[in-house]
Amino acid sequence: MKTVDLDLERGVLSQQAVQEEKTFDLALRPRTLDEYVGQTKHRGNLRIFIEAARRRGEPLDHVLFCGPPGLGKTTLANIIANELGVTIHTTSGPAIDHKGSLAALLTKLEPRDVLFIDEIHRLNAVVEENLYPAIEEFEIDIIAGEGPHAASYKLPLSPFTLIGATTRTGLLTSPLLSRFGVTIRLDYYPAEELEQIVLRSASLLEVPIERDGSFEIAKRARGTPRIANRLLRRVRDFAEVEGDGTISLGRARDSLDRLEVDEAGFDEMDRRILLTIIEKFSGGPVGIETIAAAVAEPRDTIEDVYEPFLIQGGYLQRTPRGRVATRRAYAHLGIRHADGPQGRLL
Repeated sequence: MKTVDLDLERGVLSQQAVQEEKTFDLALRPRTLDEYVGQTKHRGNLRIFIEAARRRGEPLDHVLFCGPPGLGKTTLANIIANELGVTIHTTSGPAIDHKGSLAALLTKLEPRDVLFIDEIHRLNAVVEENLYPAIEEFEIDIIAGEGPHAASYKLPLSPFTLIGATTRTGLLTSPLLSRFGVTIRLDYYPAEELEQIVLRSASLLEVPIERDGSFEIAKRARGTPRIANRLLRRVRDFAEVEGDGTISLGRARDSLDRLEVDEAGFDEMDRRILLTIIEKFSGGPVGIETIAAAVAEPRDTIEDVYEPFLIQGGYLQRTPRGRVATRRAYAHLGIRHADGPQGRLL
């Protein structure tokens, strides 16, 4: 009985932690393009597209945001709706499980509203087919009745903007991809821009922080604003409990080391993936399913969350035969490459 109670308590605490993270994320999110840091080229283009749509009194053309998690896709969708002065309706691909769910979403949209679909690559085929006339002609087919008495009607919709977000562009079908008028690929942030985000978030959270401390957090944040804000909150905890509340360079380094986030931004799972490839499979090539089984992490998580950073950083290669650890990965982990003397580097 005590075990059940403990499990229930842990479940409640876990839900509270998730809710707290969401609350912080919402509080720290910029609400206008002027507040948004980074992605300068895309931000400038969006400003033009939004202003043109606003002047014509038309809905913005449909927009697709691509890129790894945490780079600001949801934030930009909310900013677009805010800049247009319209309501945003948010859902995700898996949540729209049948045609009726899609119809319910579309029929409640007001003129020029934004429909944001996260993980749009996970729409099922039937829903996707019914989405095409909605985003092209602003109408949806409704079937009334059953059997020989069934009749099809075209229900007109208010003109709206569809914004899709995906971490897996390659899983989008060509017909769906071609229907977006604006496609934006978000890139990892340089440490200098992440530092601006950390300083802004620290100001909103009323956390005293020194410039060296903010840069230390930024450079270990894997080029990702969401991770930078999460690390800031965790370092703040250490600073408040074990220090005077100020985040200095020393406090940031000590806290991040204790969180097992190293100088390159690697966490425990990054190191496990690379060490698995190097130590268990001689550096590769090794298949992604084998890696997932060896580190006990779902394949999708490895491909969406960990691999993009490791590949862009030059630590991992994708080849037709599987994943291969690069020389840079060996050097970072302090392991001699296979074509050199065996053993760890001094």
